[in-house]
Amino acid sequence: MILKDQNFLPRNAQADHGFFTRKGGVSNGIYKSLNCGPGSDDDPACVAENRVCVAEEMGVEPDHLISMHQVHGNVCLYIDGPLDERPECDALVTDRPGLALGVLTADCGPVLFYGEKEGGEPVVAVAHAGWGGAFKGILESTVARMKDCGAQPHSIRASVGPCIGPASYEVSEEFIRRFMEQDPGNEKFFKDGQRDGHAYFDLPGYIAMRLAQAGVPHVSLLGLDTYADVEKFFSFRRSTHNNEPDYGRQISCVVIPRC
Repeated sequence: MILKDQNFLPRNAQADHGFFTRKGGVSNGIYKSLNCGPGSDDDPACVAENRVCVAEEMGVEPDHLISMHQVHGNVCLYIDGPLDERPECDALVTDRPGLALGVLTADCGPVLFYGEKEGGEPVVAVAHAGWGGAFKGILESTVARMKDCGAQPHSIRASVGPCIGPASYEVSEEFIRRFMEQDPGNEKFFKDGQRDGHAYFDLPGYIAMRLAQAGVPHVSLLGLDTYADVEKFFSFRRSTHNNEPDYGRQISCVVIPRC
């Protein structure tokens, strides 16, 4: 099952995108069924077959579906062709047709980007925006790299896909302090939690704010909570609360189709 953000791409954009759910694959058990995470303990053959299905949906060869070894940092890389290994980074940018850029998540925010050069040629990107990456500046790094590729600032658009929602993400006092020390204005992203010294954190709201501060003029949010919807989404936090040994990862992609 693939979800589209109807508010993301402009009309006649030379790009396609998709936020894939956990449905439609071949994995079993806690990974059922479209687990696309090579870093999970799922059967590698099942993960590979699931990724082939995603590549076909995005209209590219399997080796042209490119994802990352994500480390919750702020490094964004430009990609111009297939890779032998997943690069260690948290965002990818390309202006080359036929490359589907993918970001793997299971509560963190998958962010897709689209922009256009002065002549209208597309530039696309993906970013892995958990609290750590967003806090450290992965979104700003992605926007800067898109501009380096020629994307005009006024053309850049972003879509924040399924991630843990503000009603599901209770965090500690230390977490809250870190954000308040960064900027006292971050107080607006916290609401009283159920436990003393804890609060609920609005991750998608924080991501949207950082995108706006980075100069992205058009930001849309799907508003889907991965923790709350067990049928559609994998969730690291839900798996942890259920004492499960591991968790699957859904994938979100953007591509410039070949003509």
